[in-house]
Amino acid sequence: MKQVLLIDDNPVQLSIREAVLRDAGLQVSAATTAESALATLRSLQDSIGVVVTDHVMPGTSGLDVVREIRGISRALPIIVLSGLVEAEPEYDDLDVIFRAKPFPPQELIALVRSSLQQGESGPSAA
Repeated sequence: MKQVLLIDDNPVQLSIREAVLRDAGLQVSAATTAESALATLRSLQDSIGVVVTDHVMPGTSGLDVVREIRGISRALPIIVLSGLVEAEPEYDDLDVIFRAKPFPPQELIALVRSSLQQGESGPSAA
């Protein structure tokens, strides 16, 4: 099974989501900066099955990260989590799943698993 790439500048939020997903049996790579996330994605591109990113981060925002990822892969499932519901339209043309925080752990697990399955079936299933 492919890995989840988690991106969040808040180390507490990142470690909580990482623990939740690992406890659910998923493999996780975590990054606290856009730069490290993109480096991880480039080096493990064939192993990453879904990206879960925060929207608000210092420097490079989640929107910038998503644009960079879309330059690498149009088909990779991306989940954006944000406390700013009004940010959702910014992602309209980027084929992401946008969810408002707080986002319950069981829903995150289900959404990640669903996205991994969708990614494995390829873009034609969308």
